Amino acid sequence: MSDAVEKTLASYNEGQRSGSSTLEIPQKRPARTGDIFDKAFGFTRADEALAAGMHPYFKPIAAQHGGSVVVNGQEMVITGSNDYLGLTQDERLKTAARAALDNFGTSCTGSRFLTGTLTLHEELEQRLARYLRKGSALTFSAGYLGSLSVLSALTGRQDILYFDRENHSCLYDGARLSFGSLRKYEHNDLADLERLLAKDVGKPGGRMIVTDGVFSMSGHIADLPGIVKLARKYGARIAVDDAHASGVLGKNGRGTAEHFNLEDEIDLIIGTFSKSFASVGGFVAGPRAVVNWIKHKARPFIFTAALPAMQIAAALKALEIMESEPWLREQLWQNVEQFRSGINHLGFDTLGSETPIIPVLIGPDDLTMTFWKALWEEGVFTTPALPPGVPVGQSIIRTSVNANHTAEQLERLLSAFAVVGRKFGVIS
Repeated sequence: MSDAVEKTLASYNEGQRSGSSTLEIPQKRPARTGDIFDKAFGFTRADEALAAGMHPYFKPIAAQHGGSVVVNGQEMVITGSNDYLGLTQDERLKTAARAALDNFGTSCTGSRFLTGTLTLHEELEQRLARYLRKGSALTFSAGYLGSLSVLSALTGRQDILYFDRENHSCLYDGARLSFGSLRKYEHNDLADLERLLAKDVGKPGGRMIVTDGVFSMSGHIADLPGIVKLARKYGARIAVDDAHASGVLGKNGRGTAEHFNLEDEIDLIIGTFSKSFASVGGFVAGPRAVVNWIKHKARPFIFTAALPAMQIAAALKALEIMESEPWLREQLWQNVEQFRSGINHLGFDTLGSETPIIPVLIGPDDLTMTFWKALWEEGVFTTPALPPGVPVGQSIIRTSVNANHTAEQLERLLSAFAVVGRKFGVIS
């Protein structure tokens, strides 16, 4: 009898004497290669930053009044919010949301595909399609889901997507969820885009150029006129994510395509309700057949609970206000000019921003974090943007201006930037 068997029987006999009748046969277990949670247990950076009072994210707002917020009992001027038209506190949106709540309740409790479609969904989609001058529109429970749905549903194995490198992460995740190929061109570099398009001439599959209309960190506007010329030349479709342009750019707030008078040249407009529309959710607008395909094929749309009635009603009211009150957009741009000219006059580099998103270049990560903390102590609620959200060595304080900022609040922001900028030698 081998030693191993004798050991097993001895263990069994011992178990019998102790009242156990289980024969425990030793199992050879694979060597442990690590715990999937190890990466989480080893992540201490956020806690260390919190302990040092240097964690700039997840700051809880207790109240909001126009361009100011209350945090830890202190009133602060907020910059960086995407409430471009200042409608989140508009009583008309609140009233519309309350009425929808009373009529439809708090949730649809199902996907649009099954039991979650409300008459409000269809009303908003019809009005969006008319507003954006497209054949059809479809709404999503989040702007992020819109990008995932559109790109994953439309892009097959032989299709190719061409992305500006500064496109939002939701577009990149949509491309990853698809089966197509992804090509990335340098930011707003049309020569690089054409180089990529030319290399793929003769290959099977379709082509689509996908770009942000307004880039969320730099505040730049996409070169749509140049993109349209290349799309015509190489037979590509164009999709524009207008999250930061809807309600902001164009005479009627219809976004980047209206800004350039190219609305008939853009195939798909992807957008969100969480910015100028002062709600939550997303949408796509384009040819009816294409939107219908997405509606019946996009897994992120089909398997997600529908947008609640309150949010749809708020977005509907915001759309009505966008169309009927152009003075809000005029006030927004007046505020943009006041702040941007002021911050540039102080000597800060705003990276050529053309929009309400006005990045203030600080540079090194550590200095940017210190700069943010000093602004916070001056009563300014804003956030830093660090790599990989921005290029290495080009960390910024991301500011944005809204229509509901008062002239006094903007001057307070400028004063704080002046004090902190001189203190740390960013400006002289």
